[in-house]
Amino acid sequence: MSLVVVGSVAYDGVETPHGKVDRMLGGSCTYIALAASFFAPVKIVAVVGEDFAPEDYELLASREIGLEGLERVPGKTFFWAGKYSEDMNDRTTLRTDLNVFADFNPKLPESYRSLPYLLLGNIQPALQRSVRAQMNGVRFVGGDTMNLWIRETHDELIETIREWDFLLINDSEARMLSGEHNLRRAAGKIMSTGPHTLVIKRGEYGAILFQGGYYFMVPGYLLEDVFDPTGAGDCFAGGFMGYLAERGIDPGHGDIEHQELRRAAIYGSVMGSFCCEKFGVDRFRNLTRAEIDARYREFKSLTDF
Repeated sequence: MSLVVVGSVAYDGVETPHGKVDRMLGGSCTYIALAASFFAPVKIVAVVGEDFAPEDYELLASREIGLEGLERVPGKTFFWAGKYSEDMNDRTTLRTDLNVFADFNPKLPESYRSLPYLLLGNIQPALQRSVRAQMNGVRFVGGDTMNLWIRETHDELIETIREWDFLLINDSEARMLSGEHNLRRAAGKIMSTGPHTLVIKRGEYGAILFQGGYYFMVPGYLLEDVFDPTGAGDCFAGGFMGYLAERGIDPGHGDIEHQELRRAAIYGSVMGSFCCEKFGVDRFRNLTRAEIDARYREFKSLTDF
């Protein structure tokens, strides 16, 4: 079961207490696709500039990620730079150069349009809606958003997620979107707008999965060293959706057990934890499925009682 991922392929400059990297491969689409590729076939839709390095293209291709929808245009690739606090829970954006991403207008190759799974990275709600409209056979649609779109395009965002099965946001975004401080009430209000499944990310403290009348607390994995949390939330989404696609699960049509969503959420947390072990996408260069499944079993043992 193939998964289409739409979002940004970018370069990042990151400084954490463990060091500084001036330029490395990043972007929501990149992290999601790499994480999901360990579970199911992935096809991406994104735009890069003339400066996109051949070795970064090769990394994506080495994971057998479909690149037919990766458009290369004149100009420079989207660049973001940020600095993390000592405890890694906060970061300051130092620079954002949209470059070719400013004019990104995702067009899906014909071969993508009938695929069953769609994951929309953090792009403008209008673009997310346009992608959804291009899919004629999709069975499960999920996506991410951010405080900028919640603040500046609130009504349009609500109309966009009304067509989704799954929404992934962090706790501050959930409060902002719903107008509720209590996360359980916030979740209920958000899900009443459309998505039947919601994951609220809580950084190092894990995440909460809401679906129907149930919720599930997903723990964060205790790493000895968190080198770089950039992209961890996107990797969660990739692991979550990748597992569902691997299993051929169709949450949008009532034939899924809540237990399967719990397993998907744990795999999401597993992939997010691996992301934090090195800067950028470096951990995915030599990660194996055996390591992923071993950490999944570790999650199971540390939460069993």
